Order: sequence, then structure tokens, then C-alpha cells
Amino acid sequence: MEFDGKVALVTGAGSGIGRAVALRLSGAGASVLGVDVNQSRLDETREEAGGGVSIHRADLGEPDACVAAVTECMTRFGRLDILGNVAGIYRPAHTTQMSREDYRKVMAINLDAYFFLAQAAIPHLLDTGGNIVNIASNAGLQGVPYSAAYCMSKGGVVQLTRSLAVEFLKTQLRVNAIAPAGTNTNIAAEAIFPADMDPDLAGRMAGLRGLTEPDEVAALFCFLASDEARSITGAVYTIDNGLTAS
Repeated sequence: MEFDGKVALVTGAGSGIGRAVALRLSGAGASVLGVDVNQSRLDETREEAGGGVSIHRADLGEPDACVAAVTECMTRFGRLDILGNVAGIYRPAHTTQMSREDYRKVMAINLDAYFFLAQAAIPHLLDTGGNIVNIASNAGLQGVPYSAAYCMSKGGVVQLTRSLAVEFLKTQLRVNAIAPAGTNTNIAAEAIFPADMDPDLAGRMAGLRGLTEPDEVAALFCFLASDEARSITGAVYTIDNGLTAS
């Protein structure tokens, strides 16, 4: 899978899956604009890439910031071939106790930003015959306790993926999604669950084979973003060690 001459915009590039995607694409020849709200983590990604990843700090919870990120990519590189909607946050809580602020933040980053980035990027992707790869979650396919807002947001990503794929079937634009389960990222490590959560319910979130590594997700991402996947659109790929199926 070679990406020479291709340009990718990858959100959440400061850590986890986003960083792994940015590094893999850059290593395969793509010009990458990595976007994240955390400047220090973005700097680490750029350093790890040996300067092969350009960076842009943005709070994608603001629609205007989504448009600005796409504009920045076009200004720097003059084209866009791949939009990687990866950025996400997780705020587990009892549904009855979740604050409105946390709810809105989850929806803004995990779903609204995906829509507004796609809206801004699609005209450029149509010019290049490009594609979008969205990071959904197994939480968008099955119920997960203490995660109602997160499940809603990721279920929305699944349907956004399918809707866009169908809307643009008569063009070369492709739109696909990856639905990981537990992945070894800072989001998983930093999640704070209710102290009184039910262990029987919480156990449903853990698969027998443990966590997936970000680079495994990045490998699938790169396949879907490549010309080798030219017949794949509207698909949602689970990468979850069998958790969703079981």
C-alpha cells in the first residue's frame, strides 16, 4: 500500500490510533496534516515521524475549526485525498448523573466534528477521487454500560458512514468506518468509571483476548484508504478480538 503523492488529513493525531495512522501513512509516502487539540502530543508525533507529519492544533468541537483544518490542509498541500476522522473522547458515567457539558462535548468531538470535517472535505475529495475513513467503535454496534452518550455518538458515526457512502455512490468517493473495541490508547487508560459500577455489567466491555494495539487499527485504516480497497464503500469493519460477535 503506497501513498506517494497522496495527501491525508488525520484528526486525533497527537496520540493513540490517530498517531499510529499518521505515522503509517507518512511512512508509506503520504503527505500528512495531523490535527489535535494537544500541542505537546502533536509535537511528539511530528518528532516521531522525523518531520514527515505536518501539524495543526485545533479544538474540533467547534465547527469553524473543522472547516479551518481542511482549509489549512489545502493551503499547505493543494489537494486532499484521505480524510481520517479519528479524534474522540470518552466520558463514562451513570446516565442519570452525566453533566450536560460532558454530554455536549462527547457529541461535539465524536460525531459533530466528523460531519463538519466531511462537509468541508468532500468537495476536495471529489476532485481527487479520494476517500474518508471514520473511526467508530464497537460501542456504536452494541450496548455498553455507563456509556450512553458515547454509544450514541459512535452509532451516529456508523450511520454517517453509510449515508455518505450511498449519497456519493455515483462518484469515486468512498466512505468506510472501523469499529474497534478496547484499544491500548490514552483514552482507555484515562477513563474514569463510576466507583459503584456493577462488575457484572462492566465485564461485558472486556473481551477474552484483551486490548487491540493502535497500529493494528492503523494497518486496517491504510488498507481501506488505499487503492487496493477501491471496491469497498459503506463498510464498517470491527477490530475487537471477537467482542462484538460474542
